[in-house]
Amino acid sequence: MIPTSATTAADLATNTQRPPRQYLPESFTVTDWAAIEPYFIELRDRAIGSGQELERWLLDRSELESVLSEDLAWRYIRMTCDTQEQARAEAFQYFVSEIEPHVAPYDHALNEKLIASPYLPDLDPAQYRVFIRSVRQALEIYRSENIPLKTETSTKQQQYAATVGAMTVTLDGEEITLPRAADRLKKTDRAVREEAWRAIQARRLQDAKPLDALFTELIGLRHSMALNAGFANFRDYMFAALGRFDYTPQDCFDFHQAIRETVVPLIDDIDLERRQDLNLPELRPWDLDVDVSGKAPLRPFETGAELLEKTITVFQNLDPFLGDCLRTMRQMGHLDLESRKGKAPGGYNYPLDETGVPFIFMNATSSLRDVVTMLHEGGHAVHSFLTRRLPLSADKHPPSEVAELASMSMELMSMDQWDVFFTDPDELRRAKKTHLESVLETFPWVATIDKFQHWVYEHPQHTEEERHQRWTEIFDEFNQRTVSWKGLENFKPYLWQKQLHLYEVPFYYIEYAMAQLGAIAVWRNYRQNPQEGLEAYKRALALGYTAPIGEIYAAAGIRFDFSTTYLRTLADFVHDEMTRL
Repeated sequence: MIPTSATTAADLATNTQRPPRQYLPESFTVTDWAAIEPYFIELRDRAIGSGQELERWLLDRSELESVLSEDLAWRYIRMTCDTQEQARAEAFQYFVSEIEPHVAPYDHALNEKLIASPYLPDLDPAQYRVFIRSVRQALEIYRSENIPLKTETSTKQQQYAATVGAMTVTLDGEEITLPRAADRLKKTDRAVREEAWRAIQARRLQDAKPLDALFTELIGLRHSMALNAGFANFRDYMFAALGRFDYTPQDCFDFHQAIRETVVPLIDDIDLERRQDLNLPELRPWDLDVDVSGKAPLRPFETGAELLEKTITVFQNLDPFLGDCLRTMRQMGHLDLESRKGKAPGGYNYPLDETGVPFIFMNATSSLRDVVTMLHEGGHAVHSFLTRRLPLSADKHPPSEVAELASMSMELMSMDQWDVFFTDPDELRRAKKTHLESVLETFPWVATIDKFQHWVYEHPQHTEEERHQRWTEIFDEFNQRTVSWKGLENFKPYLWQKQLHLYEVPFYYIEYAMAQLGAIAVWRNYRQNPQEGLEAYKRALALGYTAPIGEIYAAAGIRFDFSTTYLRTLADFVHDEMTRL
């Protein structure tokens, strides 16, 4: 459903009105379970006498799901914007504990009703094949005894955001958030960098033990869910729950190995060159973000408003449709960009299924990384706009291998427009080179986190000491192999705790490397033919999740392939582009 005319594209991007409801009353709002349950009962008990009626039933179910999803989204957004406001946390927790557990059994019953319907073959297979495949998978892994475990898990996951969101350090007499402190790692004064790095790590270390204990609790809950569903471990359960039909754990292990063989040596070379350029006897962890030119850190914007305005210009220059997407979000107040005390860490684009206009959350501190994050989340937002009129809620939620393709491709395709942020040609070159280095660095870090997760859940009874030892071994295999950690050994075992995915969205990480590989291929196509490359990108994203991953990648003009040969070809392409700068 890619826009076929300027009018259609403009409507997708600028229409702020949600579609009129066909099933729920326009006045309906989520209050409590008693207000919601009658609609689930009606869907469960409705008589269906034809394929057309079955399709209408699916659309009505999807509308209910969209309303509930958007209500939960806003509760989460408000909570993460201010983790210190108790009422916001309570509103989110109310949904998780008092509504979601009641939904799950009905959701299962509706799945059973769909698959058992004699009119299922009457549905258009081209439109519904992926959805039906996912429903069958959900039926296979559903267990009622997992409902309270999921509720408990969601509650504990909140503790991570609250703990990390409250972390601050005091530097030069000022109390600042960790993202703002991390900006000092780009300072040319090495003593300033070291002070900031040590302060950040020391602050994290203060909460290392409770975060370790929290992770141990989450592992136990997740392992119990896996056993209940008939799986040997949580890793196998999550491969099913995430709908990983297109690859196996062994494929992930092979990908890790390919990254170690092809990308890690490139990073080693970059780090050696960095040490020479900085004229240092040895690299230390606080030397990895500073610009080797000896110039001050890039400062591409001053405020969140300026970041947004410049990003809109970049998107507009690429394609007016893209610019309209962000303008619409600004008009609706669907952005919270600047870092401040009490905000949850990280950044995200949260789709809003009923409205169709997503929300971008991030912690900007005026750095190049913030620009990349904004472009990344903007890519996700464009994806939401391109899929906002697909008929089913499920169609709007492709797997992460596709979702991250949208965001990472946007980072790279937009680079030709970065003069909006960097008017000085030298600063522009520095920004591009820095980002392309980070593209390559994505692969080893993703392999580290993913390999660690596999080990954690394959050995659910491990001790904290064993966890720290295994993490350190994996970290050393992929990262900073030319960097000295002498005297810093007490920090290294806890570095994994900064990765919120491990706590909040387990096993959602290898997709970043897969999508990064795809994004490089999209960018290579764009460099060869900008107009066709961008159109293929939009064409693929507009499919949502109405096609398998391989077909979506093919629509973008690329391959869903993470073999050693393919990885080497694309990594070399990035490296060659860096040398031309």
